Amino acid sequence: MSRDRTNHQTAAVPAAGADDAGLRRVPVQRRSTERLARILDACAVLLDETGYEQLSTRAVAARAGVPIGSVYRFFGNKRAMADALARRNLDRYATHVSDRLARLDARDWRGAVDALLDEYLAMKRTVPGFSLVDFGAQLPLGVRHPAPAPVPAAPGRDDPDADPNHRVAHRLTGLLAAHLGRAPDAALHRTVLVAVEATDALLQLAFRTDAAGEPGIVAETRELLRGYLARTLD
Repeated sequence: MSRDRTNHQTAAVPAAGADDAGLRRVPVQRRSTERLARILDACAVLLDETGYEQLSTRAVAARAGVPIGSVYRFFGNKRAMADALARRNLDRYATHVSDRLARLDARDWRGAVDALLDEYLAMKRTVPGFSLVDFGAQLPLGVRHPAPAPVPAAPGRDDPDADPNHRVAHRLTGLLAAHLGRAPDAALHRTVLVAVEATDALLQLAFRTDAAGEPGIVAETRELLRGYLARTLD
């Protein structure tokens, strides 16, 4: 892919959705927005360097070059900060996917599925902190909280109480429905949720096997997705 992904973490956090991310204060001025972005950038780098357990708001403030009070202006604790980072990742993933879908024929659902997978792999390989929080921080590590039952997706909205894969499925259902010209109904949402859960498990295996994602497992994941989704999208 031609887009340079190594520096995109410095972009400002989208104002839309910030309230859903659990921020104590939603940035309005450019200076505050840029400071929030620096805090999240620092959090991401430190997650890779030290892990979640050793992460501290004081260390994030020092790395970001901001007063500790600036961190607490936005976040009550490191858990809230990690969750905001995950939501920023999801916003950026959705943007990258939308850009790819805009260049595809609406009938090419296989190309759309490839875009979803390729954009995730690109972020997995390049985005700081992504290996721990990706699109939803399951913290303490390894703990998944029960999620509410799936509901029909509505483009542009995410259930703040949903677990990470429900968040992703909700967002992708809206994107796929808009691209394919169909309703984002409960049946499509359920299908996408199953695909997301299966892909999540397989890609965890791929990246446990190889730090860059074992190519054979990634290829099998792509085939599994196409085969499963064909019955709904063909």
